[in-house]
Amino acid sequence: MRIVKPKKLKKGEVIGLITPGSSPDDLMKIELSVKYFEKIGYKVELGKNVGKYHGYLAGSDDERVSDLEYMFFKKDVKAIICIRGGYGSPRLLDKINYRIIRDNPKIFVGYSDITALQLAFFAKTGLVTFAGPMAAVDFSNDVSSYTEELFWAIITSNKKLGKIKLPDDEKLASFNKNHARGRIIGGNLALIISIMGTEYIPQFKDKILLLEDIGELPYRVDRMLNQLKLAKVYSKLNGIILGSFVDCYEHDPMKKTLTLGEVVDDYIGKLKLPVIYNFPHGHIKDNVTVPWGISVKINASKASVEFDENAVS
Repeated sequence: MRIVKPKKLKKGEVIGLITPGSSPDDLMKIELSVKYFEKIGYKVELGKNVGKYHGYLAGSDDERVSDLEYMFFKKDVKAIICIRGGYGSPRLLDKINYRIIRDNPKIFVGYSDITALQLAFFAKTGLVTFAGPMAAVDFSNDVSSYTEELFWAIITSNKKLGKIKLPDDEKLASFNKNHARGRIIGGNLALIISIMGTEYIPQFKDKILLLEDIGELPYRVDRMLNQLKLAKVYSKLNGIILGSFVDCYEHDPMKKTLTLGEVVDDYIGKLKLPVIYNFPHGHIKDNVTVPWGISVKINASKASVEFDENAVS
């Protein structure tokens, strides 16, 4: 597959904001994020359907696809940042004209529900996209300096980032003391599972797979990790990175349960692959922006992750 890197973002250029999934409950957050981007030197264009509601969706499927394709097609828009995730992105996958994206590669940013779009873009066009902070979620209030600095460094510079420095000098943990290199793909575990077996999931062969999630009880994580096992995903990978699994525990002390750690150990702890865990990515304040599709090196002996190439050209 040919890997396509978008051009780096320069001060004064236009950032497009869209809602491929859900709208924020508080639309004021969109205004606050626009002020943030303008204050640091960028112009902003809102999708014409931003602010709409259709139940739990940010407008109809056609409206959300229209905003997405418009932002890729419009020449002066150089980066597209999703306003939030929520739910709804997978509904768009069979409605998108991927030729528009292939012919107009741009920085595309989001995480959580946006995982489905990012996987589809990579599978269909080879475009490197960015699992990073979203407008109404992160940039509408006090985005952490760690998240902020890393994000702008990755999308505005064509230098490789190298070894990832962790917030507050935290340490990563690992299974299996060996190392691997591969192109990184992945994202939200539930979203990956939701499009398994379709034409919108990339090939897993020789990849580094990163997984994160939020609000999934251990038995549901168990079900999803088992799906990856049955699909023979683990046997195709070069390595695994586990990000943050937020609020993924049984809240009722009276219910019988395995812990999240026990579930992970059942499926991943016994693999011969190098595995890094507690990597700061997901639904957390100090969040590493991950460029899907670039070459990454992981060293389980040293518990380190290195972004081995630049993400923008």
